[in-house]
Amino acid sequence: MKIDARGQRCPWPAIRLARALREAHPQIEIMADDPAAERELTAVATAAGATITRQSSQFSQIFHVAGPGVVNISFTSNG
Repeated sequence: MKIDARGQRCPWPAIRLARALREAHPQIEIMADDPAAERELTAVATAAGATITRQSSQFSQIFHVAGPGVVNISFTSNG
């Protein structure tokens, strides 16, 4: 999933990332240009158990987020 959050001020990029993680997207790429985005996106990814890496370009930052994976416990066996 790709999210273009350029021009949006925090907390909007973080809110959009949190929504994508709740929807269980395994790979998320988010572009953001708010200086606070790195701190806030890292906090959201860490809280969700996801990993995040940053790539900078001349005009914005690109964050790659790998979700923690979703396990539906109703389909696991008890024994």
